Amino acid sequence: MHLFFTALMFYTRLPAPKYIDHSADALNRATVFFPLIGIIVGGIGVATYWLGTVLFPPTFLPVLFGMVATVWVTGAFHEDGFADVCDGFGGGWTKEQILTIMKDSRLGTYGTIGLGLLLAVKFFALQALLSVEAFGWTVALKYVSAHSLSRLTAVTVIRALPYARDEPDDTAKAKPVAQGITTSQLVLAALLGLLPLLALVVYTSLWIYLLFLIPLALVRWRLVRFFGKWIGGYTGDCLGATQQLAEVIVYLSFVSLLWVSI
Repeated sequence: MHLFFTALMFYTRLPAPKYIDHSADALNRATVFFPLIGIIVGGIGVATYWLGTVLFPPTFLPVLFGMVATVWVTGAFHEDGFADVCDGFGGGWTKEQILTIMKDSRLGTYGTIGLGLLLAVKFFALQALLSVEAFGWTVALKYVSAHSLSRLTAVTVIRALPYARDEPDDTAKAKPVAQGITTSQLVLAALLGLLPLLALVVYTSLWIYLLFLIPLALVRWRLVRFFGKWIGGYTGDCLGATQQLAEVIVYLSFVSLLWVSI
């Protein structure tokens, strides 16, 4: 429970018991619960979307409210990382330049454009998904699985790469950053991350949903190679960018399947 609340404290705005401290070691061991945090965040987004359909016409507003809820509950933690990655890798040519730019709290052109396009794709993908299917367990599981799978993808990056900075950076905006994960922790994180997708497969009896792991694996493989080539590892911003891109990929996979089925 201590590790779970540690993950909850660092990755969301949700309240945690006062005895939970800011231990870097606890955060490293709490990484296993990152996909579970995704289930919670996705659940809040689904609940907000449902409430929006009750209070307003089921058009764009409920989708937007659901997005706002997930951004608020995480404090735009991962969106900020994605924007910093756009700025850093867009404006830097060396490892030192990229890391320096990503640590800068100011938002540049690459970050602004990248984040704007990412949110636009996410919004219209969700709109396309939720406008075709009536709200129910299938929609809810799809929404939640995007959050859990995307966070699992970020956890696998921690496993694949070393931390890029030479030593813990006390000036970083989000500190400390989870570094390293054991095999047993990765297995447990995988079980938590896959749980909503497996529930969706069982509920719908459609095994084709498991094929969505293929585009996720390809994105993860490309990001690992990209981060490794340019900075020799990952940073917290890289994990945030991985989560955001993986989440969008899951939404697009669901939308693509619906389009092909039609």
